[in-house]
Amino acid sequence: MSKKDYYEVLGVNRDASEEEIKKAYRKLAMKHHPDRNPDNPKAEEQFKEAKEAYETLSDGQKRAAYDQYGHAAFEAGGMGGGSPFGAGGAQGFDFGDIFGDIFGGGRGGRSQAHRGADLRYNMEITLEEAARGAEKQIRIPVMEECETCSGSGAKPGTSATTCQTCAGHGQVRMQQGFFSVQQTCPRCHGSGKQISSPCKDCHGTGRIKKQKTLEIKIPAGIDSGMRLRHSGHGEAGSHGAPHGDLYVEIHIKPHSVFQRDGDDLHCEMPISFATAALGGEIEIPTLDSKASIKIPAETQSGKIFRLRGKGIKGMRTHTHGDLHCHVVVETPAKLTDRQKELLREFETISQNDSERHSPRAKSWMGKVKDFFAQ
Repeated sequence: MSKKDYYEVLGVNRDASEEEIKKAYRKLAMKHHPDRNPDNPKAEEQFKEAKEAYETLSDGQKRAAYDQYGHAAFEAGGMGGGSPFGAGGAQGFDFGDIFGDIFGGGRGGRSQAHRGADLRYNMEITLEEAARGAEKQIRIPVMEECETCSGSGAKPGTSATTCQTCAGHGQVRMQQGFFSVQQTCPRCHGSGKQISSPCKDCHGTGRIKKQKTLEIKIPAGIDSGMRLRHSGHGEAGSHGAPHGDLYVEIHIKPHSVFQRDGDDLHCEMPISFATAALGGEIEIPTLDSKASIKIPAETQSGKIFRLRGKGIKGMRTHTHGDLHCHVVVETPAKLTDRQKELLREFETISQNDSERHSPRAKSWMGKVKDFFAQ
């Protein structure tokens, strides 16, 4: 069976540039790679066909021979003296950049230094600290650059040598059938270096664990769940790479009086039965001091009074939130005989005109009767 024209296989013109040929092959290699087409028996053959065409057209001498003699240039006895798949095919060509699109490797193969890991610190603060702002001191365990070896991992007076397995590239090429892939060097783990005399303090890692003390400024108005980022205060990177970042996550402790809802505050204020019925004035606490509320006569339990501007000034606003006071009418406890006598007398008088004195109870009983009448 006659072979297809190599230019036709790659889908390029005969005057295509090296970059166009390379781009066309990369696209076909990714499309027909057997690992990506396990259910397509023709994929392997199409992959080999594209690879053969690319090996020929990417080589200047072979391309010139192919343009002049066609496939005959590489047949036995021809100008090429062997198949492109033979020992002389694509001499010195590096497929790392092509297969890097599939397996994650890249041309050159040298591993890159890795940025240090980010750290997270959970910080508990009080509601007052969240509202007013504060400064906190924390201690965190981090991996820092070893001072003894300056992060090299080698014993002072010595230095790391080039890895003999990967020749300093950090990756090695593995041949698997008709194609090759790059993998991280198992000997140097991608660093490209070998340490024969490791530092006694860091044992060749270039980093040691330390306790770091930091001053953390808590901005006024911060809320639970918010994070403060401190650039460069995470763990040290490998081989001189930058430090990671520290993220301080804020958690506000439960408060004995107030509950926070965004920039608003809520609190419950118990009042006596007499104050609720007759009205009066009560004093309630705020985050800064205290305030007074006038209770109208006949106030019902659950009534909410709003004090504007007595909440928290958020980080992203220019005004304070509000304070919502939830009134709870308290039932008298541990009554004296005289108090019980007066309440019984009061109850008797109230029942004589219940519609007037207990309108909510009257309305509720009407709804109950309608319910059972259905």
